[in-house]
Amino acid sequence: MKFPDSFLWGGATAANQYEGAYLSDGKGKSLVDILPAKAEKRNEALFNPKKALATKYQYYPSHESVDFYHHFREDIKLFAEMGFKVYRMSISWPRIFPNGDDEEPNEKGLKFYDEVFAECRKYKIEPLVTINHFDTPLALFEKYNGWADRRLVDLYLKYCEVLFKRYKGQVKYWLTFNEINMILHIPFLGGGLDVNDAENPEQLKYQAAHHQLVASALATKLAHEVDNENQVGCMLAAGQTYPYTCNPKDVWAALDADREGYFFIDVQSRGYYPSYADKIFKEKKVELKWLKDDKQTLRENTVDFISFSYYSSRLTSADPDVMEKTAGNIFASLKNPYLKTSSWGWQTDGLGLRITMNQIYDRYQKPLFVVENGLGEKDVVTAENEIHDQYRIDYLKENLRELGIAIDDGVECLGYTSWGCIDLVSAGSGEMSKRYGYIYVDRNDNGEGSLQRLKKDSFYWYQKVISTNGKYLLEEDA
Repeated sequence: MKFPDSFLWGGATAANQYEGAYLSDGKGKSLVDILPAKAEKRNEALFNPKKALATKYQYYPSHESVDFYHHFREDIKLFAEMGFKVYRMSISWPRIFPNGDDEEPNEKGLKFYDEVFAECRKYKIEPLVTINHFDTPLALFEKYNGWADRRLVDLYLKYCEVLFKRYKGQVKYWLTFNEINMILHIPFLGGGLDVNDAENPEQLKYQAAHHQLVASALATKLAHEVDNENQVGCMLAAGQTYPYTCNPKDVWAALDADREGYFFIDVQSRGYYPSYADKIFKEKKVELKWLKDDKQTLRENTVDFISFSYYSSRLTSADPDVMEKTAGNIFASLKNPYLKTSSWGWQTDGLGLRITMNQIYDRYQKPLFVVENGLGEKDVVTAENEIHDQYRIDYLKENLRELGIAIDDGVECLGYTSWGCIDLVSAGSGEMSKRYGYIYVDRNDNGEGSLQRLKKDSFYWYQKVISTNGKYLLEEDA
């Protein structure tokens, strides 16, 4: 197992879960800014956004989050101390265009990211920037029902053009949309959609997805025109689906489940809808509306690399009597008896990462980038202000060892950014107690705490992994 000398080690965050300062310096509201903290209420709000808009909740975790907006120098310094080569972050669309369709961008928002990128350059950290990470301006939801409206393609491209020109020479790696396949599962976050009143919700979701796919292709074209050094990637919520048994029906069910996600990457990486798209559209009674240049746009502007999130594998069966499922994941999955389970019901499967990487690389033959991976758990701060998170180290060690073996299998992988490298707000539940970071932030589920940053045991462990370019993973006491 040997990582390439050019391998990019780092961590990942998202503006909507990390920045806070939700109306500071001209920023507009984002989708998450109307979502409450409590898991049950938040889940209801996610799938009934009009009700969420009309409801006054006691606490909105995104409004301050962990306040990266005012702590970015401190945080990036800590990332540099760990040895980060790359930092995956996102730009908040409503910080640049507060309403999404403003005539001019918000200069104070642009200046903030100038300062963030300058701080990264100071420590020789390469930014990997997600352009839209579940962060469509709330005003575009209210005015257009988000990506259901074709006009968002042009608004997104206007936003992209500002970013590509402003940050030319500062940012090389771009991702167009975070977990683009999630629009089918959480349409409000994924596409700023409310599907509750739709005659055919599937029609609405797939049409919105088509708009995003066209926008992604046009953004890729624009990025290459502005700077031929730019590298543009797509982003998939991934995780190999296993058949529950060797019954051919279970095998088919697993293949069919994986196709739902690959559907999007087929378009972004190959340049056209997959062979099975017509069957899906027929079954779901979907009739896409195309503009005459869409097919050519998709075909001529494929991505340079494929990025993905991986937390666990999935399990499915064609037998409706197989009922036991895991909790804590947007993707419903049967419980795999061969895997360990976290406090939130996520199952640990390092080998699943190797399998997933081989499957994706075999399918597309383009460089991969693992841009989300990690373990959400409760952390305890000792009287000495220490956090002993061996459970997180064990998870990451298992996954990184398998990632290294995947590279040995022949998979080309550009880098690895673990999710939530510093504690931030959970997207799904709004909790702070579900922590992923190497750095602890003193903030609880009620928004209380000093925001003090503390290094966990995993901070020092990851520092050794990076400083040895992964060789430390081979040591027995790693």
